Order: sequence, then structure tokens, then C-alpha cells
Amino acid sequence: MDKTQNNKAWFLVLPVLLLVAFSAVIPLMTVVNYSVQDTFGKNVFYWVGLEWFEEMLTSSRLHDALGRQVIFSAIILAIEVPLGIFVALNMPKKGFWASFCLVLMALPLLIPFNVVGTIWQIFGRVDIGLLGHALAALGLDYNYTNDAVDAWATVIVMDVWHWTSLVALLAYAGLQSIPEAFYQAAKIDQASRWSVFRYIELPKMSGVLLIAILLRFMDSFMIYTEPFVVTGGGPGNATTFLSIDLVKMAIGQFDLGPAAAFSLIYFLVVLLISWVFYTVMTNLDKQEGF
Repeated sequence: MDKTQNNKAWFLVLPVLLLVAFSAVIPLMTVVNYSVQDTFGKNVFYWVGLEWFEEMLTSSRLHDALGRQVIFSAIILAIEVPLGIFVALNMPKKGFWASFCLVLMALPLLIPFNVVGTIWQIFGRVDIGLLGHALAALGLDYNYTNDAVDAWATVIVMDVWHWTSLVALLAYAGLQSIPEAFYQAAKIDQASRWSVFRYIELPKMSGVLLIAILLRFMDSFMIYTEPFVVTGGGPGNATTFLSIDLVKMAIGQFDLGPAAAFSLIYFLVVLLISWVFYTVMTNLDKQEGF
């Protein structure tokens, strides 16, 4: 006997949809409106069509910022994902020390972005910072304000310190879901430590690792506050990532049309790469399950 479906529950979702429309869709439509028009002030606009998109797509400025952004995100993922898995594998499973480690790992995630940038800005200074002063005492010529390599190293280490905990906590949650019987069976079969990780732990962590990779990619690809506070995008344009370049264009130069086109291209790039990540990882997970 077929049951009549009750669709009244959709009314509970309606406030969420209205909130999303107000906070996301409407501002996005405003950006789209700016991206196809030009203005000389006094709220007077002129239709330019796709001119700003063509200009941005052929701009070496956008290409350079995109290249820096891709390299940064690739380095971040290559460091934080394996490091987070390693930390999760070596964390206690039960007892007081397990709770202590969980709280300790969560602490960096509670610090606001601007505070993280300020901490590392002071920490890396040669005159008053512990890190900068220690490196100078060792005879290393470290100065993140003048040297591009030092600036990159500082921003990368800062992000690793701030966000590796997220990967570790997600991986730890995946490990906790593994029944003890799996480990007992592996012990009876005299499986090596690598075999246990490869065939028991990694498949169980694949779902949460997919979430961790997607979150870390999107966040690293849209990073703004931390590098802006530490280096301001410098020295030169060494750490001027896409978000910093976009803000400079929109607020510093007040080029609203090109900035709007830039932001839409930026949004589509993040959406496309996230979709590719999700598709590839989901297919790999299905193959592992099969």
C-alpha cells in the first residue's frame, strides 16, 4: 500500500533557503551586475558586456597570482594531509592522554585568523621575535620582509601550524570508528604495520580524508588574512595570492568592474577544482569499496 508523502517538512527548510538567498545569492548577483558594467562615479553605470572578463583572462597579473595560489595550496596539502595522518596514528586511543591530546590539537583551530597572523608576524621578527632572533643567532640570514623565500617559508609554516590539527582530528575520528576485531584479525595473520595501515586504517579514513582535503584546499585557496597580516603580500608580489590581489584591485584601486569579473573567475576556479577533487576522491573510494 502506497503511503501519501507529506511535503510540509519543506516549510522547515524555507527559512534556511531565504537566509542563503539573502546572504549569498543576492550579493553574488550584485557582483555579476558590476562585472558587466563600468562606472565613473555618481552611481552612473555603462554596459561593457564581457570586456572585463576578457581583460582578466588575458591579464598576466591574474595568471601570476593564480600560479602562486596553486603552488601554495599544493604545498599545503602535500604537508598537512600526511602530517595530520601521522599525528592521528600516534595519538592515544583512550584515557586521559587521549582527551588531553584532543584538546591540545584543537587549540590552534580556536585562534582567529588575524590573531594567527599577528602571532607569526611578531614571532618571525629578527629584533623581538623568538623565531627570527633564534635563526639570526644561528647565523642564518632570515628576514621575511625582504626575502621572498623566507616569506613563503613563514606563511607555509604558519598555515601548517594552524590547520594540521583539523586533518589530524578528522583522521583520528576515522580511526576511532575501526572495530577492535579488525586489529585482532590482522595480528593473528601477522600483518605488517604497513599492511594494517594500507588495508584497514586508510580505507576507514578515506571518507573523512576526503572532507579534510576539500576543506583544506578551499581554505588554502581562499586564504587572505594570515599572509596579509604577516607580509602584506610582499616582499614585492611574492605572497600576493588571489584574494590579496583581488582586494587590492577592488579597494586599493577601486576598479569595481575588473574586480567583480576577477572575483567571479576566482569563484568558478575554486568551484571547478573542488568538484574535480570530489569526483576523483569519490571514484577512488568506490573502487576501494568494490
